[in-house]
Amino acid sequence: MKKFLLLLFVLSSFISLNILANPKVSSEKLTKEQKEFQSWKFGMFLHFNMATFYPVEWASGYEDPLKFTPNKLDCGQWADAAKSIGMKYAVLTVKHTGGWCLWDSKVTDHDIAQFKNYKGGKGDIVQEFVDAFRKRGLKVGFYYCFPNDFSAAEQHNLPPKGKPDLHGLPPEAQGDYTGFIKKQMKELLTNYGKIDLIWIDQYSNKYTYKDWQEIKQYIKSIQPNCLVIGNNSHDPKDSDVYGVEVPSKPSLYPPKEKPMPGEVCDKISGVWFWYKAGPNGVKKPEKIAEMLKICKEHNSNLLLNIPPNQEGLIGDFHIKAVNAFREYLKKDKELAKYLQVEFKE
Repeated sequence: MKKFLLLLFVLSSFISLNILANPKVSSEKLTKEQKEFQSWKFGMFLHFNMATFYPVEWASGYEDPLKFTPNKLDCGQWADAAKSIGMKYAVLTVKHTGGWCLWDSKVTDHDIAQFKNYKGGKGDIVQEFVDAFRKRGLKVGFYYCFPNDFSAAEQHNLPPKGKPDLHGLPPEAQGDYTGFIKKQMKELLTNYGKIDLIWIDQYSNKYTYKDWQEIKQYIKSIQPNCLVIGNNSHDPKDSDVYGVEVPSKPSLYPPKEKPMPGEVCDKISGVWFWYKAGPNGVKKPEKIAEMLKICKEHNSNLLLNIPPNQEGLIGDFHIKAVNAFREYLKKDKELAKYLQVEFKE
């Protein structure tokens, strides 16, 4: 009897420890927004900003704004491509490492007003984006990059001689990163209606992580129902979603049991921005399907980056990849059903 009780104690202890190591939270413990996020399953990441026009992944902020010339920009084309393969949401890089803002920000001149070769500096790509995707019934999110040490010789983005490193934010942010970020969050969350998610890159950086909870709560104070995603965060205190960037194997995907929804972000080709994208590096339909099926097993969404080109369109070889995946779904009826893709007879 003593041996039995001892065995029972050891077994119960093991189970308890395992539950703690792999917490499985029932759907009742998720917010309404987290539950809805889980239902989206597939999204489009849109890396489109100053780096689209320069041979760098990380712009420095010292680029010539006149080089920003997407003269055929069509956010409707982006949204049509997304919807055609069952994507339910999209995330646009409204401010990347160059600090350039795709809207007319009142707290910096480092914005679309300087893009004189795009609508004479009177454009608003953020507005065009949200209008196009909402019109097609898709959810919208904003990618915003926090400060960090992005400039390096190997990145080919060192500041000009004698100029300060901007660390990924506009010049006006220097000296008060947190205050500046909050001002821009207010603009993004009050000028464009309901925003479904804010996707923050570098949230745990050495400059502002101490203020992350304050910033996160500030976002919620403006739009309580907006999901806040910290890239690569695995802590429910820091993020509403368990994030993983470009996993190289299934074991690196979000765990099946976790305290919040999961999301994997990856690229359809070899780079985030279009500048070096080419047809030889584009993922085949089978690979995209494999990624989606792994995400399904791990109760996670796939946010797939499909970067627009310098004309402001999803280019030929990326559109071919989108169309090829749609054709693939006609044969893989189970995956098509999972993504809720419908085909006209």
